[in-house]
Amino acid sequence: MSSVTSLVQSVDWLAIAPPTITAAVALVVLVADLFLPATRKPLLGWVATAGLALAALSLLPLLDGDRRTFCLTGHPDVCSYVADPFTLVIQFLVLAGALLTALLSIDTIKDHDLPTGEYWFLLLSSAAGAALLPASRDLATLVIALEVASLPAFALVGLRRGDRLSSEAALKFFLSSVAATAVMLLGVSFLYAATGSLHLSRVAHTLTDLPDPRLATLATAGVALTLVGFAFKTAAVPFHFWVPDTYVGAPLPIAAYLSVIGKAVGFSGLILVTVQGFPSYANVWGPALAVLAALTMTVGNVAALRQDPRRAHSAVRLLAWSSVGQAGYLLVPIAAAGYADNPAHAIGSTVAYALMYGAVNLGAFAIAALVARTSPANRLTDYRGLYARRPLVALALGFFLLCLAGLPPGIIGLFAKVTVFSAAVDAGLAWLAVVMAVNVVIALYYYLQWTAILFRGAEAAAADRPAPHAKIPAALTTAITLATVLGIALSGAPQLVLRFASGALL
Repeated sequence: MSSVTSLVQSVDWLAIAPPTITAAVALVVLVADLFLPATRKPLLGWVATAGLALAALSLLPLLDGDRRTFCLTGHPDVCSYVADPFTLVIQFLVLAGALLTALLSIDTIKDHDLPTGEYWFLLLSSAAGAALLPASRDLATLVIALEVASLPAFALVGLRRGDRLSSEAALKFFLSSVAATAVMLLGVSFLYAATGSLHLSRVAHTLTDLPDPRLATLATAGVALTLVGFAFKTAAVPFHFWVPDTYVGAPLPIAAYLSVIGKAVGFSGLILVTVQGFPSYANVWGPALAVLAALTMTVGNVAALRQDPRRAHSAVRLLAWSSVGQAGYLLVPIAAAGYADNPAHAIGSTVAYALMYGAVNLGAFAIAALVARTSPANRLTDYRGLYARRPLVALALGFFLLCLAGLPPGIIGLFAKVTVFSAAVDAGLAWLAVVMAVNVVIALYYYLQWTAILFRGAEAAAADRPAPHAKIPAALTTAITLATVLGIALSGAPQLVLRFASGALL
């Protein structure tokens, strides 16, 4: 009896509060949807938003230090859930991003007649999985968290009933993600067979000295397949083909969610498995990720450059391809960690860049959602003369685009790019730094082209536009304001972001 008792693991409820609160609110919303009349269902959106805010606030008591739970009995340092600074930074990014997505969604649900209860339940469920993933310290929990974050997203993309683009987007997203999961599970099974453990710390220790060459071969295959699975999730080239059509077919708030929270999930998982799980295989994943980074940023930026401003949904497509290019920049410091003596510093560059990218990209999508209310085709030409109609909105979008381009006054964008560039140079990856510099120049063209459209030809565009002072919904206004304030605040003290992010791992 005592041996059975000794296997029972204690649970630190405070440590697991962020994903637990998010999941609990998802269940509350699902049950409440059954009893609320149709006229009262908009309340579910505010309940979901309040739940995400509460989950984000639950991070505050965890700031005093590392907390661990679900640890092996007799081995308190081998745990499945760790609330360390890295976890808290990514959880903040996930929950804050989900909160902004919720604010964007409140009016989108009404405008497109989406099923309210299902929408909020799926969004909260996905956010709960995304919040769980950075705390996961064993391969089984990583895969489960990744799928909990991904599976509801399939349904959210295809939630617009009767919409061909939405159904096609959901199918492409589903098939690519299922393929990624299958490859990743095969890799995880190989690693378990080779090491006899799923905990990242034990996998890392065992991989340093495998006695049988056949096990070493199996482990190498497992490492490679696991990386391929995460490459799908991060939309790295050549596993990026689902991105543009998925973003166009999904409701705009969900496209914004996938562009930020989806990437945060993929990159945090990739960081954990490489830096904490496979440090002895840095000679395998370091060069592989460097090549992926170069391919991803180049393909993403060149495709964004080729977008026709008159094509339907060209604004969303440009943001989609831009997000692929940004994924390439995010991969650079992770690749550099494979060559660096201090991988934590290199990883800090990715975390800092992700924080910047999350704030400004969600802001850009928020303004795209605003323009889509009067111009459903969401062409780049629909933004012509936006400054004449809505000066503050145009200035905010211009600021977001300049941040993404890395130009003043978007200081945080410039700082983040310089940080990533430095990580590559410090690791001896001069060729990758050159590729990144070329891509930054390419990206400047299409970001500046879009920015110029905002201030151009207002008179010619005004004839077929609605009144310039049409009321903007309160939730959408709040989302745009929060993203703008956060972007300006980060631009005012960019070094604090890097300092905070650099100490966030290991």
